[in-house]
Amino acid sequence: MVSALSNFHWIDALDILIVAFCIYQLLLIFRGTRAAQILVVLAVLYLASHAALQIGLLTVNWVLQNLLGAWVLLMIIIFQPELRRVLAGVGKMNFLRVFSRRGEAHMIDELARSAVSLASKRSGAIIVLERETKLDGYIEPGVNLDSLISRRLLESIFFPYSPLHDGAVIINNGRIVAASCFLPLSLSPEASRDFGTRHRAAIGITEETDAVVIVVSEETGTISVAHEGKIERDLDSVALRKRLGDILEIKG
Repeated sequence: MVSALSNFHWIDALDILIVAFCIYQLLLIFRGTRAAQILVVLAVLYLASHAALQIGLLTVNWVLQNLLGAWVLLMIIIFQPELRRVLAGVGKMNFLRVFSRRGEAHMIDELARSAVSLASKRSGAIIVLERETKLDGYIEPGVNLDSLISRRLLESIFFPYSPLHDGAVIINNGRIVAASCFLPLSLSPEASRDFGTRHRAAIGITEETDAVVIVVSEETGTISVAHEGKIERDLDSVALRKRLGDILEIKG
């Protein structure tokens, strides 16, 4: 014991701290998600494999080691959306702002007014706010607009007889870049069976990217916000503004 401590240097402490920090950050990222359960399984398999090796159960150790590798591969396949969001989150560490907070606050206000107006008329709508993850693959097949955000324009786009109403509007850098864009539908078993195409599309795009989506239900006239694969329903104007402000980190 004394000999081991005498050979312990500051570089060893740094090595341990870096690994511990990375593990801690990984646990924070996956906390509260389905992936957290898989991490527990992987930890149990690793500990069991190590225990089997110490005892001398070589066959058991071999089986557990192979199971561990299979679970890691299975985790990567099943949790692609979560991993994409994690990688997208890493890209935010530069903290660059494309446009001012004042411009974002104005955008939130205009979007809230638009959503309330559309909801009062039972005009279904889906509005996507692009963030760090690029949505070019969904923008290009849509109809290019490149216009300022306005309540009148959004009402015109989502008017039931408009040729552009059947699809999503995508907003980037405070401008409406495209309309009539089609999004991937969520296949998550956790999504309510009451959800229609718009709500499933909103959840689907937020499972794959860090986008924020506003949904107005044509059937009920309710307003919802989807983010990180989850959706919040029945928001009023004040709640919508607050939720968008929290996600985009706009205060006041």
